[in-house]
Amino acid sequence: MPAVWWSELHTALACVSAVRTDRTAVRQAYLDRAMPKYLAFLDGPVPTVPRRWSTAHGDLHWANLCGPELGILDWEGWGIAPAGYDAALLHAYSIGVPETAERVRREFFSVLDTEDGRFSELVVITELLQSAERGDGLELVAALRRRAEEVWQRMTADG
Repeated sequence: MPAVWWSELHTALACVSAVRTDRTAVRQAYLDRAMPKYLAFLDGPVPTVPRRWSTAHGDLHWANLCGPELGILDWEGWGIAPAGYDAALLHAYSIGVPETAERVRREFFSVLDTEDGRFSELVVITELLQSAERGDGLELVAALRRRAEEVWQRMTADG
């Protein structure tokens, strides 16, 4: 996608994150239950409570994005999620195509390379590993587990 598309996506997500709502995209009870189960392979107890919540599209993956003019589809799941959730979700769904995943990481570095972003990556990885347990996205499992280990190492190194 051209630079203008990425710029418009950043603007759209910033606007969404500023919306106040009672809708929920990700529930704390889910994080408390699922993260310890699906991230048990990581060394140490994984936190389950985000520092910040913000409003998210909640289902930001490539099938819900249009181009070359930016369009964002499938809004029924929008609501409150851990801050950085949309960028983390787009990155996780890109992980099977390394060049695309790298582009997403570059574009959303200011989000993903933060405490909030790393936590959101673990949330999204949890969701996708649970989904793989039901047979969805099996081809991503190894890459998702590797990414979880990278993120976890960074989180524990940052203290």
